[in-house]
Amino acid sequence: MAGPTTARRGAKKSPAGPRSSPPSGGLRFRLPTPRLRRPSRRGVIIIAVLAALLGGFGTWALYGSDWLRLEQVRATGTDVLTPAEVVAAAAAPVNAPLASVDTDAVRRRLLARLPRLKSVEVTRSWPHTLGLEVTERTPELLLQTNGKFEEVDAEGIRFATVSRAPKGVPLLNLSVSDSPSSRRFGTDRLLRAAVTVAGDLPAAVRKDVRTLRVRSYDSITLELAGGRTVMWGSREQGAEKAKVLAGLLKAARDAHHFDISVPSAPAVSGS
Repeated sequence: MAGPTTARRGAKKSPAGPRSSPPSGGLRFRLPTPRLRRPSRRGVIIIAVLAALLGGFGTWALYGSDWLRLEQVRATGTDVLTPAEVVAAAAAPVNAPLASVDTDAVRRRLLARLPRLKSVEVTRSWPHTLGLEVTERTPELLLQTNGKFEEVDAEGIRFATVSRAPKGVPLLNLSVSDSPSSRRFGTDRLLRAAVTVAGDLPAAVRKDVRTLRVRSYDSITLELAGGRTVMWGSREQGAEKAKVLAGLLKAARDAHHFDISVPSAPAVSGS
């Protein structure tokens, strides 16, 4: 007979040793916070001196040294003019520091000295080059004066006088010196109307136009090769008139007179 102290079979044994209870108050550890050390007065002075030296060196390199001086001027985009003419008119200060070149002044000088130029872009190309990208005006019409020809662009600006007429550019005849139309609209406005008509002409028609005659704002006539004439009327509805004229010239090859002043009701005569 087992005594009272005998353990039952299958009963779980308690772990050896007494259970330890956690301490009522645990120890806490705090990591030290790194402190940003302010630079000393001596360090601040050294940094300021270095910055001043670097700034002074940069200024000297740009303006005082021979490393970044203007040595070459290049012109591109010319057609009638030559690059040498553009470079000479620019009068850029060669051997001056490239950073000190006044690009706006160079641009204004070129536009003033060379009216053929429509636009100019001046750029620095480090370390020694100044670039001049130019766009020339294109003649739309010619005004004949004293045996020479004034070129007129699409804005109605007379920009150059040449001794020989450029090929493929129609001659403009302004027969409005003492007309009511001239007094009412002014020669400049009539000139702009003429260049508008010239700009509306399709290439296939433009190559055959010899003279564009303006008698009044509403009376603009084209004289084509082969003795053909076109009554254009005013400059209004230019695109529609150009389309109608191109069709008439193909359909009526033997005709000599075309009236498209009212494009919705064109007329053809003379064969």
